Amino acid sequence: MTLTLPQLIAAGITPTVARTFLPHLIAAFERFGIDRPRRMAAFIGQCSHESSAFTRLEENLYYTDPARIASMFSALRQVERARGYVRSPKSLANVVYAGRNGNGDEASGDGWTYRGRGLIGITGRTKYRNAEKLLGLPFEARPDLAAEPGGATLTAGQYWTDNGLNAQADRWQIDAITRGINGAAMAGRIDRADRCNRALEALLAAA
Repeated sequence: MTLTLPQLIAAGITPTVARTFLPHLIAAFERFGIDRPRRMAAFIGQCSHESSAFTRLEENLYYTDPARIASMFSALRQVERARGYVRSPKSLANVVYAGRNGNGDEASGDGWTYRGRGLIGITGRTKYRNAEKLLGLPFEARPDLAAEPGGATLTAGQYWTDNGLNAQADRWQIDAITRGINGAAMAGRIDRADRCNRALEALLAAA
């Protein structure tokens, strides 16, 4: 089954964005075996939630509330310390991601350089390096590739297959897929399910 533009629009993606992403989704679906309605719908729905309907391909680290920063990042649990990173996304990324996932220390700037990007965000130098090895694109040297439609879709497809999410989609285990992407927090559980179900309805209606 090949995804079409009307199907993608019916799944809740605006026409302009759908036209941009359609060829990249078709290529990724073929590459990663996302080739049945349930697999395609689960991928579209989960990625739609993760990226605000395919419009946000880069982690937003601009916070105005220090309490929110403290609740989000273990490195800044003290609100008074978190206050110093309000409206300072670059500094925030460099401190909270320092020494993690292959990043250097805060001074290295790796936290900002390798911040989350993609339809299913990859974060940290190690993950960018692994994406480069698996996908054959220079993600480590040019991390912004992961925030472009092609790179964002490929890295999401790689994550999808690496975590066995096709099998869960075949059984329509949306909560299990959500857990595989978001972990125990299950953030946006209801919205994810709604988006997946809408995408499946769009695909089956045109099948």
